[in-house]
Amino acid sequence: MNTTDALLKGILATVGRTAFPPEAVFKIVAPNAGSAKQVLAYNLCDGDTPQAEIGKKAKLDKGSLSRSISRWIEAGVGIRVGAEGYPLHIYPLPPKTKKEAV
Repeated sequence: MNTTDALLKGILATVGRTAFPPEAVFKIVAPNAGSAKQVLAYNLCDGDTPQAEIGKKAKLDKGSLSRSISRWIEAGVGIRVGAEGYPLHIYPLPPKTKKEAV
């Protein structure tokens, strides 16, 4: 990643946190309890990883991941970047603890 890309991702994360606090992003990304795979998939959307690879790493089927990414983009917490259209989150989410998930 070059300096410009790193700066732009940093700006996106800063603006994203202003528009969408982490709790709001969690509700969009993982609306149901036990959605750890969804959070993992979302965090893998770094703009450099192909969607197929994200699906394999998160152990999500192709259709489910595609629908999730489309939902995230529509909600404004993700975008597609580059000529390849790789998914990019506005900022990564920390995994929820068991106490927070209740």
